[in-house]
Amino acid sequence: MEIETPHGPGRVEIDDAARPWLLLALTHGSAGGVESADLLAVRDAGAAAGVSVARIVQPFRLRGARAPGPAVKQDEAWLALTAALRGLRPGLPLVQGGRSNGARVACRTAVAAGAVGVVALAFPLHPPGRPERSRAAELRGAGVPVLVVNGDRDAFGVPDGADADRLVVLAGEGHELRKDPARVGAEVTGWLEERIRPRCSPGRSAGGGR
Repeated sequence: MEIETPHGPGRVEIDDAARPWLLLALTHGSAGGVESADLLAVRDAGAAAGVSVARIVQPFRLRGARAPGPAVKQDEAWLALTAALRGLRPGLPLVQGGRSNGARVACRTAVAAGAVGVVALAFPLHPPGRPERSRAAELRGAGVPVLVVNGDRDAFGVPDGADADRLVVLAGEGHELRKDPARVGAEVTGWLEERIRPRCSPGRSAGGGR
């Protein structure tokens, strides 16, 4: 389905688990789409773990733009999309994330979206060859627990474990995380069960804090 935002429509595809306890919203990077191997693997693993997964195509991609554009516009559009998504699946706690640039958007907007966690796949720590332009502050500033899954051969760098709730570094993987996508799905669902599900239990606060 298409959802309107202040910067054009986005598209949402939801794969519902049989008895979901969580809604996981995932998006693509600055290139590519929501059919990447890692996102599909997380979707498939989520279904087996009771997690409904929404894959979101951001407005810039839907209109065919070659670049995401200003961060403030990406974030405004994302917040509109997640607000609509939560209305479609009321009562389910939200974890949001994505790969590469999508992971950055998820970190920047986590608190405003009311998310209880962030899944950051192939987080682009810095532009290739420019380690001085670190984006680690986005991980540290998320305000909720963050899982980072990166490959040890990622040209965009690998975050420090201290900047996330959990850092998983996969040997032999590059930025695309396509050698063993099933491992990516297993790491994500394992973290959701271990770290996020207890936070969503009755009597526990669902939001805020790392």
